[in-house]
Amino acid sequence: MFRAMITVLAFVFTASSAWAQSCTGNPVAVQVLGSGAPGFVRDRANTSYLLWVGNQAKILLDAGGGAYVRFGQSGAKFSDLSMILVSHLHPDHVSDLPGVLWSGRNQRQDTLPIVGPSGDEAAPSFSVFLDRLFDPRNGAFEVLSSVMPNSKAPGVKLQPSVIDVTRPEPATVFDRDGIRVTALGIPHGNLPTLAYRVETQGKTVVFSSDQNGTNPHFADFARGANLLILHLAIGVGAKNPNQALPAVVGQMAQSAKPGRVILSHIANFDLDAAVAEVKQNYSGPLTVAADLQCTQAP
Repeated sequence: MFRAMITVLAFVFTASSAWAQSCTGNPVAVQVLGSGAPGFVRDRANTSYLLWVGNQAKILLDAGGGAYVRFGQSGAKFSDLSMILVSHLHPDHVSDLPGVLWSGRNQRQDTLPIVGPSGDEAAPSFSVFLDRLFDPRNGAFEVLSSVMPNSKAPGVKLQPSVIDVTRPEPATVFDRDGIRVTALGIPHGNLPTLAYRVETQGKTVVFSSDQNGTNPHFADFARGANLLILHLAIGVGAKNPNQALPAVVGQMAQSAKPGRVILSHIANFDLDAAVAEVKQNYSGPLTVAADLQCTQAP
């Protein structure tokens, strides 16, 4: 029996490694590191995504619980990242950021742009959030103070940018090395939240993050994306003003007319019924996300 268990574990490891490598070699692709919402969703880490260009993971978007492990399983290299994007400051989107930085901090000696939302009464601005984590005198993780912009210690230095979520028009947050990223504030209760649009190699990928679907500008922001990642966080008939119902998710997708939709941020509800309601309102190609899944931009 012991030998059989070793054989099974070896198979799982090999299968995971092979699956992780499948995101290399595509012109542009998205790898889902974490496809789950809060609630201890079996087999799903919390929200995190990698955008691959060729053989390199260039953008890490969010780093919720489990992202640290999935990043390692993906085969991505921290030294290849061009930037980190953070949608908002709920723990299921940022709790593994210190872990990712702790492991990657000495793998490069340059600056790494990192982008997040402005603050309000519900959450600090992203710059204050980083100070509270990594300040060398009183940060929660003083041991990681080397990543702060003014640190003289060796290793990577973060280059933070804060985007005003209240501005009605998209803001350009990055435009170099063949990658252009814009951000748009979206409604997610009272917590400042950003959606991101990435354009590279003639392809466009839009990450919607959590939202209730009431921003009339989002459809224009996402329109024509080759891949549109939408969060299906609640089930049919749920009462949660912070998240879009499945029907609304479908309506957002239909308005944006993407090449393909990826439904992610899945919680513990009747997924089949929720997807069916999305499809009643959206007629295009659709994929339900799974951890370590890779999708090439069509």
